[in-house]
Amino acid sequence: MAGLDNNSDNIDENGSEVVSRNFIEQIIDNDLEEGKYEKIVTRFPPEPNGYLHIGHAKSIILNSGIAKQYNGTFNFRFDDTNPTKEKTEFVDSILEDVRWLGADFGDKIYYASDYFDDMYEAAVKLINKGKAYVCDLSADEIRQYRGTLKEPGKESPYRNRSIEENLDLFERMKNGEFPDGSKVLRAKIDMASPNINMRDPVIYRIARMEHHRTGDKWCIYPMYDFAHPIEDAVEGVTHSLCTLEFEDHRPLYDWVVKELEYEFPPKQIEFAKLYLQNVITGKRYIKKLVEDKIVDGWDDPRLVTISALRRKGVTPEAIRMFIELSGISKANSVSDMAMLEYCIREDLRMKAKRFMAVIDPIKLVIDNYPEGESELLEVENNQENEELGKREVSFSRELYIEREDFMEEPPKKYFRLFPGNEVRLKNAYFVTCTDYVKDESGKVVEVHCTYDPATKSGSGFEGRKVKGTIHWVDAGTAVDATVRLYENLIAEGDEVLNDDYSNLNPNSLVEMKNCKLEEAFSDACPGERYQFLRHGFFCVDSKDSSQDNLVFNRIVSLKSSYKPGK
Repeated sequence: MAGLDNNSDNIDENGSEVVSRNFIEQIIDNDLEEGKYEKIVTRFPPEPNGYLHIGHAKSIILNSGIAKQYNGTFNFRFDDTNPTKEKTEFVDSILEDVRWLGADFGDKIYYASDYFDDMYEAAVKLINKGKAYVCDLSADEIRQYRGTLKEPGKESPYRNRSIEENLDLFERMKNGEFPDGSKVLRAKIDMASPNINMRDPVIYRIARMEHHRTGDKWCIYPMYDFAHPIEDAVEGVTHSLCTLEFEDHRPLYDWVVKELEYEFPPKQIEFAKLYLQNVITGKRYIKKLVEDKIVDGWDDPRLVTISALRRKGVTPEAIRMFIELSGISKANSVSDMAMLEYCIREDLRMKAKRFMAVIDPIKLVIDNYPEGESELLEVENNQENEELGKREVSFSRELYIEREDFMEEPPKKYFRLFPGNEVRLKNAYFVTCTDYVKDESGKVVEVHCTYDPATKSGSGFEGRKVKGTIHWVDAGTAVDATVRLYENLIAEGDEVLNDDYSNLNPNSLVEMKNCKLEEAFSDACPGERYQFLRHGFFCVDSKDSSQDNLVFNRIVSLKSSYKPGK
């Protein structure tokens, strides 16, 4: 499938390729063979009441991918039928996310609010067919009348109003003659149905609210379960692909399109949601985190909103790879964050330039290197991808190295710098530690060493061997930067954020100031991605970084616990 390939490609005994189809593709193939549809049309209908998260990415990529695979059409539609929670900010962010993921919906953007007149006329049609009625029960009374999973509901005392009375009351509801909540329009189906969704569901309610597109034109608004099938049918959607929580709502979906007598009724198909361990996707929780300033907005890199992943530096290609590995099925499952991190590494491994950055620096002084002199060393930008070219790195008497790369009294199998030990400086020379300097508090602030000019990298030196190689940055040309190191926002093993924030991970963000980066970073622009040697993949922050104040977000470390196929 274009965009989301969950097929298993195998070779049969005759050497021919055998392609297995996921259950959605099998349904569509069968529908096409039976001539039910001439052209496949899918859709993605987000409600603009928050930012999209990685779970939505699965639906976007699946729906747009199916349309592309079958040379069909992918409709992007805002399901803006509930103005109480909708904002233009959310509309803008969703648009950016869908485009960034590469979903092709052309120039046309659909809005559910465009069909408010159609929905009103559809409701009138149901009333005329004796399939809908105006009910005066309160919301609490409707719940009481609905019954339970074990007990049938009981009919509303207003269920048998005449068609004429219902038409009159519904029009007066539209005209604003009744207070909010005083009346609703309900579908007349079956109060004894084993599916509670079919027990005369509310399809319209009175709500005097300003809508972000229609203003105050309407004071009645359709409910989602009524509006959604109409939107699909009006747009000519053939296959309405949605997640499993809508499975119990499918009989109502089918009832609506059947009773409204659409010539080519759309078909709803449910698939399993994308669940990810130890992340927060609930809009209520994210909204609270934002409002309480626990995170830096909906795009804080510790979240898994699509905008947060983009700001962190994750690529759309990595997300597509992750969703493909997660698969399409009818059974809910939970994906490991390690799988997503694996996909990020695999995607960036050949794309990112590999530069040197010292996050926790101490000074390294090469005592026998000529004072005041420097040289340029030619270095490959990515040893696995020659197309990324080479660069020149300055080298001089004073460098910065990582604090963890020196120890006064090292344990066994520590192969980096300590008194008397020799290591290789990456792409440069062998150096031997001779001394170190401490400040008044006893903290090491400077390491001294000597270098061997004959050991220059690339010179063909074949003398003694060293076990340790460390990276470094020339102190004379170093670029200062802030580096943000991210971990899970909540404690390992937790799936839901506690309301009192007691399970927040205190190390979810560690900000390292005065980091030293090689000169090549001086031209880094927001959104650019790099590999910091030995540290991981990093991205220039698109929100806080500037030429005078570089800020880098760690996308993912270099260590991986995930193995493909396991």
